Amino acid sequence: MNSVNIIIGSQMGSAEYVGEQLAEQLVTQGITTEVHDQPNFSQINQENTIWLLCTSTYGAGDYPENLLSFVEDINQVNDLKGLNFSVIGLGDTSYDTYNLAGRNLEQLLVSKGAHCIAERLELNILDEELPEDTALAWLPSWIEQIKRI
Repeated sequence: MNSVNIIIGSQMGSAEYVGEQLAEQLVTQGITTEVHDQPNFSQINQENTIWLLCTSTYGAGDYPENLLSFVEDINQVNDLKGLNFSVIGLGDTSYDTYNLAGRNLEQLLVSKGAHCIAERLELNILDEELPEDTALAWLPSWIEQIKRI
């Protein structure tokens, strides 16, 4: 693994903030990291990298607007074998569509042959801890998992 591409899907800024905090921490660990807050599928490297997708769920379980064309491009691809990824979903457990965008994104990538390297992290914005603090506490175990790839 040479690098991590953090792909952000954010409507109100929470997922973007979490992604930026993770990127800062990864860089301090000596891991080359690039943040994509307006992701363009054709411009994001798929080889020798790991995609860390950090997305909120918007509306009735929808993807955030900035992620729509990216997801549409993935739908057009037949084969993503060789791509390693993980998903962080942000949501609100008071909705029955809690973290649906993150779950759907993970399922879509797996259906295209990509390999999910870690269990999806789901962040509830109603928790007492800030989402970025929970994600930062999770990050060391994730780094250990990606070192094995």
